[in-house]
Amino acid sequence: MESKQAIVNLESEKLKMNGADVLIQALKQEGAEILFGYPGGAVLGIYDALYRSPIKHVLARHEQGAIHAAEGYARVSGKPGVVVATSGPGATNIVTGIADAMMDSLPLVIFTGQVASQVIGTDAFQEADVVGITTPITKHNYQVKRVEDLPRIVKEAFHIATTGRPGPVLVDIPKDLAALHTAASLHADINLPGYRPEATPDPLQIENLLAALGESKKPVILAGAGVLHAKASEELLEFSEGYQVPVIHTLLGLGGFPAQHPLFLGMAGMHGCYTSNMAIYECDLLINIGARFDDRLTGNLNSFAPKAKIAHIDIDPSELGKNVETHFPISGDAKAVLQMMMSQEVEGPDSIHWLNHLEQYEKNHPYWYNDTQELLPPQHLIELVHKHTKGNAIVTTDVGQHQMWAAQYYSFSLPNRWVTSGGLGTMGFGFPAAIGAQLADPDATVVSLVGDGGFQMTLQELILLKEWGLPVKVIIVNNGSLGMVRQWQETFYDNRFSQSIFSQQPDFLKLAESYGIKAYRVSTREEAERIFSEVLTDREPVLLDCCVNPAENVYPMVAPGKGLHEMMGVKP
Repeated sequence: MESKQAIVNLESEKLKMNGADVLIQALKQEGAEILFGYPGGAVLGIYDALYRSPIKHVLARHEQGAIHAAEGYARVSGKPGVVVATSGPGATNIVTGIADAMMDSLPLVIFTGQVASQVIGTDAFQEADVVGITTPITKHNYQVKRVEDLPRIVKEAFHIATTGRPGPVLVDIPKDLAALHTAASLHADINLPGYRPEATPDPLQIENLLAALGESKKPVILAGAGVLHAKASEELLEFSEGYQVPVIHTLLGLGGFPAQHPLFLGMAGMHGCYTSNMAIYECDLLINIGARFDDRLTGNLNSFAPKAKIAHIDIDPSELGKNVETHFPISGDAKAVLQMMMSQEVEGPDSIHWLNHLEQYEKNHPYWYNDTQELLPPQHLIELVHKHTKGNAIVTTDVGQHQMWAAQYYSFSLPNRWVTSGGLGTMGFGFPAAIGAQLADPDATVVSLVGDGGFQMTLQELILLKEWGLPVKVIIVNNGSLGMVRQWQETFYDNRFSQSIFSQQPDFLKLAESYGIKAYRVSTREEAERIFSEVLTDREPVLLDCCVNPAENVYPMVAPGKGLHEMMGVKP
């Protein structure tokens, strides 16, 4: 038995810990290695405890940069990104990133400071109801009422963020609780009686789906980010090859199936390829694995897979039947469901004619662009990035034309190499996400493909490349405009370019140099070939201002209200 003196010493040591110390110790127990944040009055106690901690901290230059970097870290590492922000404007500055992570199912654990408990609700200085603000855009959130509850709340937050369908969890900590001393035990148990994230797949539905697959003549697999979250890429490949079923990806699913594989058709949706969109339109069995049937994927629902029976495999049962009528709803982890399906010996479909038919589509209607133009085509730019990184880079993007060109022309053959904002479509995401991605995988080549518009939203984070020695390659696809907005104004608003073309731009080279980062301007194919070969494989950060054809548009394109088979800009 421990002596009375030892017990007294232990209790004395506990009483030396305040709420901030307890938080840092709880983070260490959860394996948190790095935090992304920005200090302020309501979190000074937390930062004081962090000063005495071995946990690394990335000081972003804006809270939005911090949370997007945490998203990039989470996407590449599979671990939860951890964010700290102060009360009021600190908390509201991360709202966009929280919504982005919620839409794209990224695990984040966010700690916000709050004004002292006794003044909550009085409109105190830098007070904001962050729990109320973030309730619709978090998987769960907490406001800590007792310092003794912190160890349990932190453990629950990490558990909720990383199990089932991943997502952001927010913990709001009043300033006085961070300073309050406690003898609370750090070894708390989770108490979530209503939370049952691991659904058991229905064997009968799997049996029915396999029977339908055996009878199918035109089957297709639609694979989303759920395959990546479940680490099920190998199972998807085995299932596709075993039954000879072609695979289509959503935007966020890219990399879950090798792009060079003969059974891979490409990306589907508004800017998907002709073959993939027509395969969905003509198929008789559509097996959706880990995608949520969003509107940018489906187009007009009345003409989405009109001849097909629909199977939907998803970890989140609330997605089943939400947007598309589903004949075989299967709730479960993609990896577990694929393993269950492969464990049953079922005769596969006779799909040889279907595969030949799709192969003709691929030959006749590939992605295309005018390769004879004098100005640098942005599509060629992406092809060169792929060439000089050997297709192995981690690629992050903002949102817009450059994002779609990257999805179309950078062939992803490995999982967790594609980091982009899908559901929310967040400009300013790409560059800070690259910082988090590089911290998650220090040895990787990380390329941040950004537009000249989106980059200007978070460019202040350039200093982190120098500060942390991160060899991120920032490639600005510079068309002097908000490219996708300009394209829509050209197509649907009779060329009325209202506030979409920049009359003034900064000198991005001088900007980079002011942060101590080497920079180059690229405006021709020859310059791109030469400079890319020099800088994309070294271990130094670099910014490349690539001036591309400002009139280039993204095609194919499915206009709003149209079906996937009604594409514009298809190669004749």
